[in-house]
Amino acid sequence: MKKSLLSLVFVAVFGLTATASTPIESEKKEVKVSESTVTWKGYKVTGAHTGTIQLKSGHLEMKGEKLIGGEFVIDMTTLANTDLDGAGKGKLEGHLKSADFFGVENNPTSKLVFTSVKAMNDNSYTVTGDLTIKGITKPVTLVVSMFENKATATVKVDRTKFDIKYGSGSFFDNLGDKAIYDDFDLVVDLAL
Repeated sequence: MKKSLLSLVFVAVFGLTATASTPIESEKKEVKVSESTVTWKGYKVTGAHTGTIQLKSGHLEMKGEKLIGGEFVIDMTTLANTDLDGAGKGKLEGHLKSADFFGVENNPTSKLVFTSVKAMNDNSYTVTGDLTIKGITKPVTLVVSMFENKATATVKVDRTKFDIKYGSGSFFDNLGDKAIYDDFDLVVDLAL
């Protein structure tokens, strides 16, 4: 009886030790691109323009319930304006897709790869990532919040770091009310 009780204690202790030291595997949560949205807002002296752009693919990497990584590809050919109609809308979209801005013909995708994830609380993270636009990669910082099967993120991007200088008061003088601010905002709503 003592031997079987002792054996049972050993199994329990060593079994728990083995279980406790087994690392939790990371898991890729694929983003449902058709249910996710990316909106943008660009600013100029006389106002702002808004629009959308679609994800081509993406995933968040999780370790248990914690975010540890992620990677996203953006389909630049889907760049669309939402605050104008008719000819004005088409003209702006064409200009944004041209070499003056995103050069979509030669750069049909952009990419964001998370390089560092730090928890702010149970649901929010400060993320640093490498953003590639027009073949140029620069670091960006964003806040990602997660709730059940959804995640949201906001990021401010300085377009001039990606060689998008058209209408920038940082590079051209005497633009007056035709100046376009260097930063634009992205708001991402992901369905997982």
